[in-house]
Amino acid sequence: MTLTPAPEVPAFLQPSWLLDRTEALCRADTTTGREDHGLPILRGLLRELGAAIELQEVAPGRHNVLATWGVPRLLFSTHLDTVPPFLPPRRDGDLLRGRGTCDAKGQIAAQLGAIQALLQKGLGGFAWLGLVGEETDSIGAVAAADLQPRLQTCVAAINGEPTENLLATGQRGALQLELSTRGVAAHSGTPERGRSALWPLLDWLQALRALPARTDLELGPEVWNLGTLHGGSAPNVVPAAAEAVLFVRTLPDSQFLADLQRLAPPEGTVKQLSYTPPERFPQVPGFPHAAVPFGSDAPRLRRLVPGQRVALCGPGSIEVAHTLDEHITGSDLAAGATRLVALAETLLRSAPR
Repeated sequence: MTLTPAPEVPAFLQPSWLLDRTEALCRADTTTGREDHGLPILRGLLRELGAAIELQEVAPGRHNVLATWGVPRLLFSTHLDTVPPFLPPRRDGDLLRGRGTCDAKGQIAAQLGAIQALLQKGLGGFAWLGLVGEETDSIGAVAAADLQPRLQTCVAAINGEPTENLLATGQRGALQLELSTRGVAAHSGTPERGRSALWPLLDWLQALRALPARTDLELGPEVWNLGTLHGGSAPNVVPAAAEAVLFVRTLPDSQFLADLQRLAPPEGTVKQLSYTPPERFPQVPGFPHAAVPFGSDAPRLRRLVPGQRVALCGPGSIEVAHTLDEHITGSDLAAGATRLVALAETLLRSAPR
């Protein structure tokens, strides 16, 4: 009996290749607003891989990066910026620590490795888009709408975020609200002459905490975070003003804003600061899916391709992203790049002709 040798794993899918590229990318401090500091390393990597490179100016000193291999049929994308503080990479065997290792420079390496493996298989026509500002206002994804005419031949988009190599079922909405209450200032020794703005705000927030949580089977629970709380001017003055800013991860048909307004005290007002609605992503047969707790550029990216088909997937865990212990392993990167190859082949095969 003749044994057929196992096919050799392409270099682009091997842990060492992926770790080397991720580590190189992580050496540049690209915290939001400083994304162009990483351009020399990124452009060098893209030239090494034979891409045609185009920069899109989003703001002074900040550029989206579009790389193409032929006429694109599939778009890969992730973000270039990281959250502060900058943490330089530290490598220990298969483990790479540092800012951006999983969110999202590891995504860049995994996606580019997958593209090269696909090209090696004889499949052609890919685009890769690196976006600025995802960690704050998604300014890069907004500006990328101008690239839509260049991507009309694409059948789908794959967005990279640390999902533990599972496909996201969708993402909850992102609603930012400012709550304000007004009172009357007075000397703290005669509080009866004034009216505190803080107590009604605190009671309002406590009433919100008592509401039952809603849950969606595909998107997870609706949650909110008290991000900032301000009030008063000095300890010996009854506070005349108080404000709180909430970040709400909303579900479809959310009642949160209506509940918030219903529970408002007479002196309370609500201002909506920003809102991105929740979205569900199409499932891909044969690939495990899971709800994710974070937002991404995927809802805007899907609008760049006809049919708006998008998949959100990548190596690494959101549990360590944005922490001082952010890290990723070479084996996880390799599994992620291999998963992306299979996902790309499936999306290309199932695309309508």
